[in-house]
Amino acid sequence: MQISNVENTKKVTNYSILVRDKLIDLSTPIVMGIVNVTPDSFFAGSRKESIEDVLLTVEKMQNDGATIVDIGGYSSRPGAKNISIEEEISRILPVIIAIRKQFPDLIISLDTFRSEVAEVGLQNGADIINDISGFEIDPKIINIVAKYKAPYILMHMRGTPQTMQNNTNYDSIFGEMIRYFSEKIAFLHTKGIYDIIIDPGFGFSKTLEQNYYILEHLESLQLLEAPILIGISRKSMIYKKLGITPEESLPETIRLNKIAIEKGANILRVHDVLAY
Repeated sequence: MQISNVENTKKVTNYSILVRDKLIDLSTPIVMGIVNVTPDSFFAGSRKESIEDVLLTVEKMQNDGATIVDIGGYSSRPGAKNISIEEEISRILPVIIAIRKQFPDLIISLDTFRSEVAEVGLQNGADIINDISGFEIDPKIINIVAKYKAPYILMHMRGTPQTMQNNTNYDSIFGEMIRYFSEKIAFLHTKGIYDIIIDPGFGFSKTLEQNYYILEHLESLQLLEAPILIGISRKSMIYKKLGITPEESLPETIRLNKIAIEKGANILRVHDVLAY
């Protein structure tokens, strides 16, 4: 599936985000490639343990059409081990420096919920902060985002990666998500942050059934008038439902991402850039 060639793609907005004084058009969906510098991410193919490996992967992603690469040094899979701030920085810092040096025009997103990590990343070449916690875990991260005038990816999650799957009871999941995003977007505006991307948080404090319900009704989030990022690539909502492994889940990932595009997604966060 080529994103630019998806038939009947729903063109709902002319969204753009400002990255380093350059407007990035999101009216046609773009791809974010996942690069995990962790030893325990759920999909082994995304784990990169050397700078050389990272740079080869990023080069391929850029050549395959990625507009953004998302660097993560903290595994956020359900029940993942907590690591120190120092360890997270030691994982992401050399990677960001190396990517920025070799690929000066590539957009780098840093996947972190910690203000200290965010500041180190933005100081050394990261462009976007991708916060799975919606600044619930470390509210000071917003001050860092505002200081560097960075775009901010605001995800919906309850609890922490260690506790999130104990927090899946909702009276109305879309009612809560709309309220959650609306209140947080309004707060971000008071801090001078306007380049905001929302992420419904597939797999984060949600059951398998809830994940599919959100995907089926994804267009409801257009009420928020913000670009939407979708992260479903090779996740358990796919491989557990089908009784397969993450390594076998690419075809279904592609199918579900096509549905997401048709329902208004602006950014696809994926492991397999070439597939799109």
